[in-house]
Amino acid sequence: MTLTIVIAGRPNVGKSTLFNRLAGKRLALVDDMPGLTRDRKEAEADIGGRVVRLIDTAGLEEAEAGSIASRMRKQSEVAIGEADLILFMMDARAGVTPADEVFAAQVRSSGTPVILIANKCEGRSGVDGYYDAFRLGLGEAIALSAEHAEGMGELYTQVVTAIDAMTERAAASEPDDESEDLGEDGEAGEDRPRRPLRLAIMGRPNAGKSTLVNTLLGEERMITGPEPGLTRDSVASDFTWQGKAVKLFDTAGMRRKSRIEERVEKMAVGDSLNAIRFAEVVVLLIDVDVALDKQDLQLADLAEREGRALVIGVNKWDLVEHRDRKLNELRDMVERALPQVKGVPVIPVSALSGRGTEKLMKAVFEVYELWNKRISTSALNRWFSDALERHSPPAAAGRRIKLRYITQSNARPPTFILFCSQPDALPEAYLRYLVNGLREKFDLWSVPIRLHLRKPDNPFDKKGGGK
Repeated sequence: MTLTIVIAGRPNVGKSTLFNRLAGKRLALVDDMPGLTRDRKEAEADIGGRVVRLIDTAGLEEAEAGSIASRMRKQSEVAIGEADLILFMMDARAGVTPADEVFAAQVRSSGTPVILIANKCEGRSGVDGYYDAFRLGLGEAIALSAEHAEGMGELYTQVVTAIDAMTERAAASEPDDESEDLGEDGEAGEDRPRRPLRLAIMGRPNAGKSTLVNTLLGEERMITGPEPGLTRDSVASDFTWQGKAVKLFDTAGMRRKSRIEERVEKMAVGDSLNAIRFAEVVVLLIDVDVALDKQDLQLADLAEREGRALVIGVNKWDLVEHRDRKLNELRDMVERALPQVKGVPVIPVSALSGRGTEKLMKAVFEVYELWNKRISTSALNRWFSDALERHSPPAAAGRRIKLRYITQSNARPPTFILFCSQPDALPEAYLRYLVNGLREKFDLWSVPIRLHLRKPDNPFDKKGGGK
């Protein structure tokens, strides 16, 4: 049983700093700006040898209905409702505020075990606030500095004690069952979870990325709305599609560099780029009304340069009238504008209604299989011999370029090594001919292909180790 620990409190009390420290790595953006975290962020954390599901939440604050802050609060309240243990944080330097009292009462009423944390207790400035924390009715607070790791030992001790107590109660409440699930060898069987496919959703601001993520997850996990730039850091969520595990990353909308001015937005874009680098498949979500502008093409090129498989989702398809004609136009545009990823799937979707998401995910897993594809050396060289016979390489400075053989060195993406007598002299156009031939022969559409040239070792070259 994996327990869920939720970090809660008003904005700017240090929740994301503590989240990163407990997770053991920087997963959430951290800044002095209040309200930086807007969506729930999750991680698996090992606390004293106990593996838990850790959730960072947006700051709890009073707000008008329908506002961004109100939507953030609802996300936090959902997380609190899922919690097995709540780490309620307050700022010791600021002391107990009216907002702290309101939200502490809300946490108390949830009936969930709570550990009270007085953060920013480094130095004398937090002493009064630490003692003031007793007013919240959540017991004695842990004096902590999440930024400087002071008081973490005490926090770990209390968290481990709470986890063990909950685990024991859960075990005691389970009925005895002498039967075991035995495997084929007669021993107790166990689930062997497959490694999840890592999928990043990227696109310009307000393309509908968070709405699509919510639809795929089947819950209002991400804050959505007409305001551009709601998502500030890449948020990872786990879900299952037709029995297959997926780790889904919603990324901040990426604008042109000249328009990225705020320090927080620069941090968010950097976080999104990291999500793409660690992804395996990228869905570029575009708005059907402004499809494939310069920024969309740059994002697609980024995914290709990072070696990721690509699928293009065309959002707001339910608003299109002449759909067949529009789809053909978009596919022609993609073929012309993205020759480096020929055959990339273009899937119409409505992120709001969910129409087209089944086709989108089917395309994601199809390109994922191609991205992992391996081809035998014998099959490659049979194709290679035919390709040379159809179109031999040109001479360079009066010398014929000899192409020896080809082999696949890696997958993810498919990577090939071509042994050649004059690697620097082989024209770019001929390389494109070979890459396109690989796509057509081995069905390597929509994934990047890496073709590296190498000069064979000369066995008579003493410098190369020959005799």
